[in-house]
Amino acid sequence: MAAGDGVRLGEGTPKAFVEVASRPILGLALDSVFGMLESAQVIVVAPPGWEEAAQAVLDAAEPGHTVVAGGPSRQESVAAGLARLAPTVRTVVVHDAARPFAPVELLREVIAQAEARGHGVVPGLPLVDTVKRTDATGDITATVDRSVLTAVQTPQAFPTEHIVDAYARALDLVGGARATDDAALVSAAGYRVSVIPGDPLAFKITTPWDLRRAEELVATVSGPVGDFRPGAARVGVGTDSHGFDDSRELWLAGLFWPGESGLAGHSDGDAVTHAVVNAALSAAGLGDIGTTFGTADPRFAGAHADAFLPETRTLVEHAGFVIGNVSVQVSGNRPRLAPRRAEAEAMLSGLLGAPVTLSAGSTDGLGFTGRGEGVSVTATALVYRAK
Repeated sequence: MAAGDGVRLGEGTPKAFVEVASRPILGLALDSVFGMLESAQVIVVAPPGWEEAAQAVLDAAEPGHTVVAGGPSRQESVAAGLARLAPTVRTVVVHDAARPFAPVELLREVIAQAEARGHGVVPGLPLVDTVKRTDATGDITATVDRSVLTAVQTPQAFPTEHIVDAYARALDLVGGARATDDAALVSAAGYRVSVIPGDPLAFKITTPWDLRRAEELVATVSGPVGDFRPGAARVGVGTDSHGFDDSRELWLAGLFWPGESGLAGHSDGDAVTHAVVNAALSAAGLGDIGTTFGTADPRFAGAHADAFLPETRTLVEHAGFVIGNVSVQVSGNRPRLAPRRAEAEAMLSGLLGAPVTLSAGSTDGLGFTGRGEGVSVTATALVYRAK
């Protein structure tokens, strides 16, 4: 949703096209959208007359998606977007471009929860200030129990049939008024909607103060969203450990090691690959291997580095970053990495599309690695903001 006029912002430009750190707010919001692992049809609803500008921002993030013109109200703008849904879409996520720092994990969580529960899910934060009810003169008439109140945010996710039906009956549901919240309209249609924990980073840019907050957030590289200036560098650290399993083949650093005991795990147990994934995702603010490639996903049962590393690179690049390099330290008594170090570095670098260097050492008999019970790996990744 990028069709707001942004009058309260006072910039003289529709809000979604106001720049923060030399990038339009819409572009920042799309970083998280295209950082999701899930395949999505993306529809940007733009102010009438700004469709071409919106399409340029959208194409810069990822070509092949749709821009439509919004209407005079949010309700009519959402309806315009819903009219362009592909018939294969099972879950609709409505997200405000004015919340450009909503983390990718929040988008993924509302989708996962909506699909698991079978009804709408919205993120929200508890109110921390005391809330008063006042009359027209400003006099306090009551104190409201804030424990039963929640400040909701976007992204909001709904089963397609729920939100499409709600908007088809919108005028009847709200008595001719215009709904400003999708969850309210879906609830009014008789469908259940639940609240899950939101994220302070998903704040809405509405006033000049909000815009200053956004600029300061970017300038100080605070929070998991990181620095949005092109060329800005970020570092992520990833670790992984696996115990040996004599019943399995050994895959480590993307290579097969004949005659060696394998490593336990849902995939091939390659602790080097997993640590690299964790480091790269962490640097880009995308979580970790467990939340991105969960053990519940059958695609990664027994999977090797060629399944994880190219997908990790895609996720990082969709989030607007380029991987600079990854440095990996392996701790364990076996296998001996030195004879195959160059081969392993070439394999990992080729799959990740960035230089990966390996070093290895023992722990002088200390800990589970020193006792020969498994392998422990620490990786450090450097990424750069690309756009």
